[in-house]
Amino acid sequence: MGFVFWVALGLIVGKAAVDISLGRLNRKHVLANRARVPEAVAGVMEPEAYAKSVEYTLAKNRLAQVETVYDTCVLLLALFSGFLPWFFGWFKSAFGGSVWAMAGYLFAVGFLLSLPGLPVSWYAQFRLEQRFGFNTTTQKLWWMDRLKGIVLALALGLPLLALVLKSVDWAGPNWWIWAWALVMTFQLLMLVLAPALIMPLFNKFTPLPEGTLRERLLGLGRRTGFHARNVQLMDGSKRSRHSNAFFTGFGRWRKIVLFDTLVQQLSEPELEAVLAHEIGHYKKRHIPKMMIFSAVSLFVTFYVISWLARQKWFFTPFGFSGTEGIVIALLLFGLLSGCATFWLSPLLHLWSRRYEYQADRYAAETMG
Repeated sequence: MGFVFWVALGLIVGKAAVDISLGRLNRKHVLANRARVPEAVAGVMEPEAYAKSVEYTLAKNRLAQVETVYDTCVLLLALFSGFLPWFFGWFKSAFGGSVWAMAGYLFAVGFLLSLPGLPVSWYAQFRLEQRFGFNTTTQKLWWMDRLKGIVLALALGLPLLALVLKSVDWAGPNWWIWAWALVMTFQLLMLVLAPALIMPLFNKFTPLPEGTLRERLLGLGRRTGFHARNVQLMDGSKRSRHSNAFFTGFGRWRKIVLFDTLVQQLSEPELEAVLAHEIGHYKKRHIPKMMIFSAVSLFVTFYVISWLARQKWFFTPFGFSGTEGIVIALLLFGLLSGCATFWLSPLLHLWSRRYEYQADRYAAETMG
């Protein structure tokens, strides 16, 4: 067991330990402040609602602790049990070494590793969310969502994986630049196509009826220079009583989307304030900045993968020979990268928090 083995083990176990410690710290803070409603929301939140929010937070915290331990064990088993190299050998002998076969291997591993998480997701939806009155989905709908997700991953993700692997044949050592360009193009296309083609597979979108709310929201858009094509209601209530609002698309295809649960829960001025916050992200150019950051991060990611694919020491601790190339480099990087980038998450959260405060400030100024 060499240095890379211990580094990988340390990253995985360290991430889990810090996750659990932060969860316990948060739990301690919630318990210390459960006796009374915080001053910041005392005027708009009933004590009963606050007490329920405390119990809900604590229940989610307990489940998250269990999930962290469970997921860590699954990852350790996948990486160090010898299953991945055995499955690679079996898959290659059964289906060959073409780019489609190797893309299929990556897809199959991803699918198999997603299976252990299903019981936890099911429990979260049909036990925890149900207990606090948030769940409205049915067993049939829940399983259909997962089936649709698998079909979409096959239809969109598998060809994309095959193209990324094929770029090695097309571009040789510079394959990672072409792979980056392919994935970036795919992501930009999805930003435009997903609202029209993919999101309607999961939810129903209907125009917000004529009335004071619609005029108020479109008027806010005109006042702020945020020109949306229309305002739509999404039937979020068929899955949950949680609520949200967002906008999708670019330019003339931009549209405002409100969860129907949000419209049921908030007054018209409150809904206008929620939308003003979302418009604040647009006016402060947060989205282009985050897209640029994502593009740079993806560029660096593909370069690192291309470098690791040439390093035998990256493969051998996990039972591979080191000659498998880009396919296994992509797999191992995908499994380990979250444990490495986790340590940068405080910086990313600070950045995100700053943007949220800026959007809040913009909404407060816009709403007077």
